[in-house]
Formats: sequence, C-alpha cells, structure tokens
Amino acid sequence: MEKTSPKQLFSNERRKAIIARARKINKDDAGFLAELASEVIAERLSVVNRQFDNALDLFSLFGHMQEKLSNAPNVKNIAAFGDLLAVGRYDDQFQSQNQSWDEQKGIPIDPESQNLITSIFGLHWMNDLPGMLSQIRRSLAPDGLFLAALPGDQTLKELRECIIAAESELTGNVSLRIEPFGEVRQYGNLLQRAGFALPVVDSEHYTIRYSSLKSLAGDLRAMAATRSLASKQPYASRKLFKRCEEIYFERFSDADGKIRVTAEIVFLSGWAPHASQQKPLKPGSAKASLSDFLEK
Repeated sequence: MEKTSPKQLFSNERRKAIIARARKINKDDAGFLAELASEVIAERLSVVNRQFDNALDLFSLFGHMQEKLSNAPNVKNIAAFGDLLAVGRYDDQFQSQNQSWDEQKGIPIDPESQNLITSIFGLHWMNDLPGMLSQIRRSLAPDGLFLAALPGDQTLKELRECIIAAESELTGNVSLRIEPFGEVRQYGNLLQRAGFALPVVDSEHYTIRYSSLKSLAGDLRAMAATRSLASKQPYASRKLFKRCEEIYFERFSDADGKIRVTAEIVFLSGWAPHASQQKPLKPGSAKASLSDFLEK
C-alpha cells in the first residue's frame, strides 16, 4: 500500500516568509516567552543527575535555549538545527542548517546519536507532529532525554474570542484566523504514541498586558507567531480590526486601560527507553491487597 503524506495544515513557504519578516523586525525583547520557557527547562535539567555528552536544540526560536545549554555543567557538545531567529547570537559551537530543511525529508540526525534534545516553540508548526516526535525518540540514545515547550490551547484565548465575536457580528461568518494549539492531554498521548518512556506533560499560564491590539499584533509578528496555516489567509479589514479591539477592551481590560493576553506554555519531557528505567508492575503482581489497608 502506498504511504500517504499527512495533510498539510501549515505552509512551509508561508512559515519561511514569517520568519524572514521577524528577522527584519529584529525586536530585541520579542523572544521573552522563549526565554522564559528556556529558563524553566534549564532549571528542570539542572536537577537531573546525568551527564549529556551530545545535545541538540531542535527548531527553537531566538537562541535562548542554546545559551542555557552552554551554561549547563552537565551538557557538552551542543548543536542546533532548525529555523532560528538568533543568527549571530550564539557561538560558533552551535551548528545551524535552517535554510534547506524539508519536513517531509525528516531531520538529518543519526539514530541514537543524541543524549539530550530540546525544543522551544517550534514543534507545533509541524504538519506531522506524531512523526516528528517519533524521529526525535529514534535520534536519542537509550536513556536519552527530550525536553520541549509548546504553546497550549489557552494561548491567545482572549484574542480568539474577540475576533470570533467581531467577525460574527460584522459578517455573520467565522474564519480560522489563529492557529489551533494542542491540549496537555493531547501532547501526553503523542509522547506515548511516539514510544517515549516516563512521559510527563504539564503547563504554566502567564498573563501579558498591552496598551493596544496593535502592540500585541506587533509582538506576534516579531515573534514569528502569526498565522502560517496552509489554508487561504482570510481578509482582515480595518473595520474588523477596530471592532475586535473594542470588544477586547470591553471584556479583557484592567483598570489602568491595558488589555490582558494569556500565554499557556506546555512543557514536555520523555526518555528514550532503557532497561534501567522504572517500569510499572504487571497486573496481578502485587503482593498485598487493597482490602488489607482498609478499615474493617
């Protein structure tokens, strides 16, 4: 049977154009969420009593994760691969091959060659995320660790609600203007499906405040976080933008006149299987019954 490619939800060409625009904007503080996620992952990595001789940062934005890895005493031989917005920000030890990569060809990493793989805000744009996670797992040496941060489904929930309300009011229709993000449970299921051992998924919610919808849109462009769906880009009139902002201030503004924006960061961790890892007991192997611990 001929193998079929997954449906192209995202446009690779549009994604490259979005990243190119973000490079031109070159806003110094645009990577604040990527930096925050990198700090969380670096902190979690610091308590792992393990030496990682070969580490790869995959599809991360802004270069913060590479900087954190370079300062980690238990991490050596750090490489980077994927679309980065940090050209020139990291040392020559980092290797980036971000221009010629094609998702359908997979990642050019040898099987079982990495002890640690990290990723910050890059994997959620994959058309075949289950397949990519499987490739990452195969690229890890036995007992290798995978750590990643992705946006959760609560990210930009206020903006999504206001756009839907404004467009429905003005046109009677609703368009998909913001990319869908995954839920914690979905990401956990994908880790298990990809064959990771000891998978853990959790999320943190952050509130960011802006003085206007225009300033929010400007940050999204600088973050390379605008719509990269393969479907046709819906037209956004000035009237729609104005009405969306009015609704936003009506529903999600504080006393000082600033609007709130939610960012949910989902953190993933999983290990390449190894015989030394803890495993759940087989059904029926317990030596004590639950009734032994209950009051009679």
